[in-house]
This record gives sequence, structure tokens and C-alpha cells, in this order.
Amino acid sequence: MAEQTRFGTAGVPPTFRMLKAKMYDVPSLLREEGLDAFEYQAVRWGSQPQITQQDAGKLGAEAKKHDVRLSMHGSYFINLAGKDDVISASKERLIAGAIAADWMGAYVIVFHTGFYGKLEKSNAFKSCLKALKEVNQTIKDMNLKVKLGPETMGRKFQVGSIDEIMIICQEIENTQLVVDWGHLHARDLGTFKKVDDIRVVAEKIESTLGSKMLQNMHCHFSKIEFSSQGERKHHLLDEPRYGPEFELLAKVIADFQMHPTIICETPILDIDALKMKKMLQQVLEGKTGVDP
Repeated sequence: MAEQTRFGTAGVPPTFRMLKAKMYDVPSLLREEGLDAFEYQAVRWGSQPQITQQDAGKLGAEAKKHDVRLSMHGSYFINLAGKDDVISASKERLIAGAIAADWMGAYVIVFHTGFYGKLEKSNAFKSCLKALKEVNQTIKDMNLKVKLGPETMGRKFQVGSIDEIMIICQEIENTQLVVDWGHLHARDLGTFKKVDDIRVVAEKIESTLGSKMLQNMHCHFSKIEFSSQGERKHHLLDEPRYGPEFELLAKVIADFQMHPTIICETPILDIDALKMKKMLQQVLEGKTGVDP
């Protein structure tokens, strides 16, 4: 199968919920709309999977049938830079997500790494790196096929700068680069104003991790409202007050011949995912007025 850019949703779109769709119906419904990726939300999970192996397998089978690429977002209750008991519980939650992700055939489990808290940033990061190496070894010992996807974060007090995420990808095998472009925009208080602002990040990734990692990245995208501390709220693509503009990323995707999986996190998940897909197609066809 040729490599391709995929678009999908972070969770079940509101319109599907109105239809009272079952979880295993989501891949076919997304495909009918023209989307081909789905990020299952396990964000409230504890130390045990909160889906049965049978149901996870059914979702995975439907995704494979309809050629929808599955990913999972792990528990929000993870802090690998906390106290020892917090780190231990966080590792259990992450492993629980990895087990269920493997059941459904998700290729990556995305997660938030931790918080600096009262630690020096370098010490907080070292704590996260050590814990993730231990988690990765457990996943390897359990013969799970899912990759770990530490995500770039939108708040200044969170571990998850692009540099930190790249170091994790360098230091730990079986990791997937996960870039939330809205988070990076908010973390640096509105950094993406033109194409070159995003191109600089792409060039940094390529020079550090290589072209393959850049081209195959897993992305989150939405417009983001931010304060002095970074991310506050996700917004629609059509809200001109907030950034970044997806067309800027689309131009970089085209320039670097990338084929990422792009997960929409706006309040209207599938509708804005389709808008992004259309915008990228227009850029590839040269039908856009995006400035270089």
C-alpha cells in the first residue's frame, strides 16, 4: 500500500453519538465521510484496560476492514516526573493502555509525559526518560507491538517541548514522533504565524531524527487559545481569532513530501478533519494562496 497522509478524529464525533453508533461502527462511519484514521480515547483509564479484549478486537477488525488507521490516546493521569508512587501508578496506566492498544491493533499509544513541578526541568525530564525506558522494556517483554508516542505539550509547566520529545525518540526505541502543532503554537505563545515558522520545526526534526521520522509523524491539530502559561482551549478551524492556520502546516507537508497521520482535536472533529483534508489537497494541487 502506498504511503499516504491520513486524516481522522480524536474520539467519536458528536454526530456519531447522536446516531447512537457503537464503537465498532466508527471506522465504517469515518470511511463513509472520507476519513481514514481514528484515535481511541482512553484518557480516563486507570491501571486496567477499560475495554474488553473482545470489543477491542472487534474495533480493530472493523478498522482493518475499512482501512482506518487506529491510534490510542492514553490516560491523562500520567506523571512520570512525580513522586515514586505517582510514577509507579503512571507506568501501570500507560502499560494498561498499551495492552488494550495491542488488542485493537492501534499502532501508537499517545500520552502526556509529565510535569516539571518543583523539580528542575532537566531533572524532571531525566525522571520521565528513565520511567519510559522501563515501560518500553515491559512492553517489549510482553511482546506488544504498539509504539510509545510521547506528545508535544501546550503548557509551559509540562514536559513536552519539541526538543524533549525528540530526545525521547532518540533515546528510546519503539517510539513514534507525536507533534501537536496547536500545542507548540500555544507553548511558545503564538509562534506559528507564517510557513517558515513551521518549516523551521520540520527542518529541526529532519536533521535530528531523519527524514523517515519527519515524514511519518503522528499529528494533532486544532486552533488553540492560550494564556501566558500556554494552552487554554481548543477552537474550530474557522475561528480567525486563534491560530495556527492549518494551511501553513499543509504547505510544509507538501514541501517535505510528508505523509503523516493527522488527528483533529477541534470541537467538531470529523467536520474540521474533512476541511483539513480538503485544504491539503488544494495545496498539493497549487490552488491556494498560502504565502511561502
